[in-house]
Amino acid sequence: MAQSSGSWICDGTPKNGQSYPNASGAHPPYENVGPDCVVCGLPREAMSAGTTTGTSGGKFPVGLVALLIVAAGLVAGIGYFGYRLVIGNGTTPPPSSVSNGNNRQLVSQTSSRNRAYISQGEKILINEPNPQRAALKQEAALAFDQGNWPEAIAKYQELVNADPNDPEARIYLNNARARQAGVPMTMAAVVPIGSSPDTAKEILRGVAQHQEAFNASSANRALEVAIVNENSPNGVTSLAEDLINSSVQGVLGHGADANSRAALQQYEQAGMAALSPLTTSVTPQNGGMVQVQTLSLSEKGQQLLETYLDNAANTLAEVTAKQVPNAKVALFYNSDSPYSNDLKTKLAAALPRFGATVVQDIDVAAAGFNANQAMTTARQAGANTAIFAMSRARVNDAVALAIANQTQTTPVQLFGSDQLYTPDLLIKGDSAINGMILAVPWSTSPNDPFAQQAAQAWRGQISWRTTTAYDATQALARAMDQGGDRAATQQLLRQGVQIQGQTASRSFDHVPLVQAVPGSSGPRGSNYQFNALTGI
Repeated sequence: MAQSSGSWICDGTPKNGQSYPNASGAHPPYENVGPDCVVCGLPREAMSAGTTTGTSGGKFPVGLVALLIVAAGLVAGIGYFGYRLVIGNGTTPPPSSVSNGNNRQLVSQTSSRNRAYISQGEKILINEPNPQRAALKQEAALAFDQGNWPEAIAKYQELVNADPNDPEARIYLNNARARQAGVPMTMAAVVPIGSSPDTAKEILRGVAQHQEAFNASSANRALEVAIVNENSPNGVTSLAEDLINSSVQGVLGHGADANSRAALQQYEQAGMAALSPLTTSVTPQNGGMVQVQTLSLSEKGQQLLETYLDNAANTLAEVTAKQVPNAKVALFYNSDSPYSNDLKTKLAAALPRFGATVVQDIDVAAAGFNANQAMTTARQAGANTAIFAMSRARVNDAVALAIANQTQTTPVQLFGSDQLYTPDLLIKGDSAINGMILAVPWSTSPNDPFAQQAAQAWRGQISWRTTTAYDATQALARAMDQGGDRAATQQLLRQGVQIQGQTASRSFDHVPLVQAVPGSSGPRGSNYQFNALTGI
């Protein structure tokens, strides 16, 4: 087998007579360049027959790596790639052949706990179901890991050409180009790959689009993005610690949950800028400009969330009353989510102000919940409207309720929160969600230049997550470029950075509305799309 200089082959079975209880076991031969096998976690010395220096006592419990890879959904592609390596032509140049002088350590290499959940291009984090693409991605990742930028660029370019809608491959392509050009400045994008890969992709599309634009126009330094899967079993606070101890200059991501707040507090204390829904204020300015400003989490974070929830509740209450005269509302929520609980409470207060009546609230997280029974109960209580004030984790319950509603003699009008604005709702809900109205923080019209540009770049409609991520990346990149280090970056964003914003008004006095309608511009596998709902 052709093998790169300095690399080593692992098949998961120790050859040195030592025991490694944390390793995951045998697997197809895989070529590694680091100290531990990225598939099973065995150390390099385990593959050396007769070596007695390698013991498991002094090693990082690397068996976790295999578990993390499984969690990231890569298993299907690894086996195929392993056999490709066995029969390959061995043309990958060794790391020593790279002459650009860029030897800065990768972010994942500074993390012993979460290395399988962080990548700048050296590993694939988002599951690729197509075996051929999965194999090519692993080849591209190996080239990146070895510092073979020409090959990494060629292979990631091939992946982007074949699927322009793949943001991970595009970010890694941009990263490889940035590393080839010199020492780039690095930001981290923390996204929910494990729990919601589609949401992660929506965010990463915005990140990738501005990264590409920035690198094409920057005369100083290129922007590199470390993708971070926030669903590490070690928790987001451990990820935050690893990013703080790395070369990352600023962070984009995290949500509104308690764990995210704890991570954001860590960044704040460490002097690292972090743009998230709870720490970022976006204020429209004259001439299409917006000011992006990071705020103290302890002082402003809860205020931002409360303001958005108040306005989202008012918007949903108003549109409900206008769409359904004498609206009698069944409120569906999930008690295991603080976001859902808060929105339900605010809706219950807002609806009567617009002349609507709440006839029942139903907890979809309750033991024994049954969508058909719940919808029947709501109709028996007199409901002619249903509002799904549910969190992102309950999209499948929303689909089940929509299907149950479709079987009713007289189906009710459905409304929902931004958390249901996902491809799964359109794909799985199909005709059952036809006409459903959601309140989301951003919407687009066919004449929106940025939406047209993004739709062309990604071969399909984009979401508000893509647009807000684009703006956030633009603001962070500008602050990083002008500041030069973490402290200056954080200071600039605290003062406020002016950008040519693509996001519609983020004051959220009236949260935009979208409606599910038949169409071909939705996600793959769907017969429906979300269109902006105007004039209401």
